[in-house]
Amino acid sequence: MTLTSTSTGSHPAFHYGNPSFDRDRVRMRARCRQLATVVSITGDIDGDNLSCVAEYARRFVLAEKPFILDLSSVSSFGAEGLSLFYEIDGRCADADVEWSVIGSQPVLQVLRASGTLDDMPVTASVPEALHHFGEGILARRRLLPLLTKTA
Repeated sequence: MTLTSTSTGSHPAFHYGNPSFDRDRVRMRARCRQLATVVSITGDIDGDNLSCVAEYARRFVLAEKPFILDLSSVSSFGAEGLSLFYEIDGRCADADVEWSVIGSQPVLQVLRASGTLDDMPVTASVPEALHHFGEGILARRRLLPLLTKTA
């Protein structure tokens, strides 16, 4: 499997130091934010490119860094794509990190039809997911002084 970088200076999706990759009707890009790693996928996800998408996303599940899978620009999503969520969920559990998925209408329709919508950490937008992770960090910081006090 070969990923094609689209990081030429004249390409409209160019982001310095943050190339996107095109492969089998999908464009994938990862961004490391202060609060989480965001992997954005656009295009059509189906059985032909699912393993490529899963492999790309798995690479960016990092210990101690929440993970956001942004599928808000996915235009079609096959039912076989459900395995992507279980794979990411398992990888995040192994790394002991929280994760969230932002789904487009086709993604949410597949989740609803399969009855797994309530089982997945679905969030409305990347900013909302980042806010959620930020609130969790603040809550842990508030507990820290209480844990270090001695009697």
